[in-house]
Amino acid sequence: MLKPSTRTSLANKVWIGYSLSSIFLVIAFCLAITIGSVQVPLKEMLQIFWGSLFGTQGELDQTLKTIVVDIRFPRVVLAALVGASLAIAGASFQGLLKNPLADPYTLGVSSGASVGAVMTIFFGITLPGLGSFTLPVVSILAALATLFIVLGFARFVERSMKMETIILTGIIFSSFLGSILSLMIALTGEELRQIINWLLGSVSMRGWEYIRLIAPFFIIGSFLLMWNARELNAMAFGEERAQHLGVNVRLRKYVVLASGSLLTGAAVAVSGTIGFVGLVVPHIVRMAWGADHRHVLPLSVINGATLLIICDLAARTIISPTELPIGVITALIGAPVFGLILIKKRRESRG
Repeated sequence: MLKPSTRTSLANKVWIGYSLSSIFLVIAFCLAITIGSVQVPLKEMLQIFWGSLFGTQGELDQTLKTIVVDIRFPRVVLAALVGASLAIAGASFQGLLKNPLADPYTLGVSSGASVGAVMTIFFGITLPGLGSFTLPVVSILAALATLFIVLGFARFVERSMKMETIILTGIIFSSFLGSILSLMIALTGEELRQIINWLLGSVSMRGWEYIRLIAPFFIIGSFLLMWNARELNAMAFGEERAQHLGVNVRLRKYVVLASGSLLTGAAVAVSGTIGFVGLVVPHIVRMAWGADHRHVLPLSVINGATLLIICDLAARTIISPTELPIGVITALIGAPVFGLILIKKRRESRG
C-alpha cells in the first residue's frame, strides 16, 4: 500500500506529464501549420481557424486560407493520428509481451500491413460493400495474421518465448515480407512510383479522405486498449498472478493483440511504413512518468502525435523544396534509440 504522500507525488508527476505533453502537442501543431515554403503568421492562422469555425471570414487572404485549411491542417491531423496509432500500439505490445523492444516495426506487423496494402494497390482489390475502406481492412487483416504467425513461430522455436526469440522472429518475417514487396515492385508497371512513394512513408497530399479512413479504426483501437489498461498492469506481473486477480488472460491478450494490429494496419494503409515511433515514444513515456498503463497509453497517444508532426515538419523543411520521406526521419531518430535500449537491456540481464 502506497503512503498518501507517495500517491500525491505520483499524481503530481502524472499531471505534469499530461500538461507538458499537451503543451508540446499544441506547439508542434502551430509550428507545422505556420512553417513551410509559405510562412503563415500565427495571428493569421488563428484568424483563419476562427473564421472557418464561425463563418466570419472578414478580409482573410484566400491563398493563406487554402494553404492552412486545405493543405497543412489535414496533413498535420493525419500525421497526428498515424503517430498516435503507432505509439499506443507499441506501448500495448511492450506491456503485453513485457518487452521494451516490441513494437509494430520490430515484430514485423508493419511489414505484414505493408504487404496487405501493396497487394490491394497492386491487384486493384475492392471488397464488396467496403469501397475505399478495402485498403485499411486488408492491411489490418494482414497485420493481424503476421503478428500471430510471428508469435506462433517464436513459441514453436522456444516455448518460453524469450525477448531475443520474438525480436529475431519478427526480423526474419520482416525480411521475408520485404522480399515479397520487392517482388511486387519488380513486377509493377505504371503503379511503381505510387507504391515506392507509399512504402517510404508520407502524409503528404493525403487530404481529408485518408483521415476518414484511419479515424474510425483509431477510435476503436485506442478505446479497446485503454479499456484494458488495468489488465495490462496485472499481466505485467505474470499471467498466473493476473489470473489470480480475476483477469481472463487469454481473452485480454487477443483483444490487445487485435487492437494493436488494427491501429498498425490502419496507420500503414494511409501513410506507408513508418518505423520506430511505437518503440521510441512508449519507452520515453515509461522513463519519464512510470509504467502504469492507465497513463502510459494516453500519454503515448499525445506524444506519438507530437513526434510524427515534428518529424513531418522536418521532412518537408530540411532540404526544402525537396521533401524527404517521413520514414527516413523516424528511422534516423529511432535506430540509435533502439540500439541504446538493446544495450541497456543486455547490461541489466548481465547485472
